[in-house]
Amino acid sequence: MRRTLLLPLSLSILAALPARADLTEEQRKVPLEVDSTDPSLAKIVLLAGSTSNKAGQHEYFAGCAMLADWLRKSPGVLPVMVADGWPKNEAVFKNARAVVVFADGGTKLPFLDQSRWEVMKGLVASGAGLVMLHQAVDVPEDRADEVQQWLGGVWKKDIGCRGHWDMEFSQFPKHAALNGVAAFAAPLDGWLYNLHFSSGIVPLLSGVVPEKSRSTADARSHAERPEVVAWAYERPNGGRSFAFTGCDLHRNWTVEGQRRFVTNGVLWSAKLPVPQDGAPTPMAPGDIATNMDAKTAPAPKAAAPAAAQ
Repeated sequence: MRRTLLLPLSLSILAALPARADLTEEQRKVPLEVDSTDPSLAKIVLLAGSTSNKAGQHEYFAGCAMLADWLRKSPGVLPVMVADGWPKNEAVFKNARAVVVFADGGTKLPFLDQSRWEVMKGLVASGAGLVMLHQAVDVPEDRADEVQQWLGGVWKKDIGCRGHWDMEFSQFPKHAALNGVAAFAAPLDGWLYNLHFSSGIVPLLSGVVPEKSRSTADARSHAERPEVVAWAYERPNGGRSFAFTGCDLHRNWTVEGQRRFVTNGVLWSAKLPVPQDGAPTPMAPGDIATNMDAKTAPAPKAAAPAAAQ
């Protein structure tokens, strides 16, 4: 009897806690974990990772907030925004059609805790779509094989490479994620490539990488090969997964091809229709500067001491 009384109380306290201590005043205006009981709405949960990296990079909150706005343009879609990589109320996952993970990877991947892991595992088993962007595809060794089964590919340090350079995409396979996507360039973005892939993945974006970026023996054995940086995967249980290893540089969301491609991929993962001309992703000139994390700019380098006379 006592446990029955305490559970609702603890949940109510949990729901009342602030979303994240370091949210900016602007970010606090973004509705977080706002759910709906309307069964006609297709819920897509967006997990925005905690503050990371330099200003203008790893802007997980701002990126997810824009993605949520674009998803709302598709009829019947309910994007549910989550800060700090994981919801305070896990009930938001109930009946989710897809989950988007835009967060740090490696040991900072936000669902490595066993209880969270079981939640993600259950969502994947239920057939929910899974989308993982940028660093999220970097998975610790002891979890990588299972995530590869979920996502179709993972980055591991044994063969994987990463770095920053310009990439251009102009040759596309026929796939709903590429509906309405014209050739585009992503200048100086951050990329992960030479991943472990499952059979059955569909490469969506591939391109030339600097040969000097091939930092592993396996990568060097594939000199001059176009490298896959985005893919789609239809899991054996019928669920769908989508991944893109770009999105490091926040300003590249101003590139229409990138934002339409990612939005299309999220809709596809949720088994929602993707318009033939692609999902609508309008963007006003000032939108890119909204909801960015408060990050301290790097201190200027000290001048070298003058040579002795």
